[in-house]
Amino acid sequence: MKKKMWFLIESEEEYQDALQRYEEIKYSEKGAKEYKELQLLVKLISDYEEKTSILPEVDPIELIKIRMEEFGYNPKELASAYGDKGTVSKVLNYKQALSLNMIRKFSDLLKIPADLLIKEYPLHIS
Repeated sequence: MKKKMWFLIESEEEYQDALQRYEEIKYSEKGAKEYKELQLLVKLISDYEEKTSILPEVDPIELIKIRMEEFGYNPKELASAYGDKGTVSKVLNYKQALSLNMIRKFSDLLKIPADLLIKEYPLHIS
């Protein structure tokens, strides 16, 4: 099978092709030949979505969860980006607010504009 060359996504058809390929390789292991392609696809898809779609009006935590699902990330991967599994768990469960450092890291990792992550939202502290 001939390997597809990826370029900037400029149409819905190219976007659908990229999504289909992403689904095929989304569980590639670091070091596997498909892993770099996966990273490129995430960037290309994210850039296209940023240009063509409006992110839903939800609180920052729900937005993080939506983007995690879109990129195939789990809380452990978020924790490795941030460095603290316990804090990430508390944030995702509305027990602790996002810190400025988290906002920066999650904005970069999940391709969410930081201004959408600084919105206030209710915590569920008991």
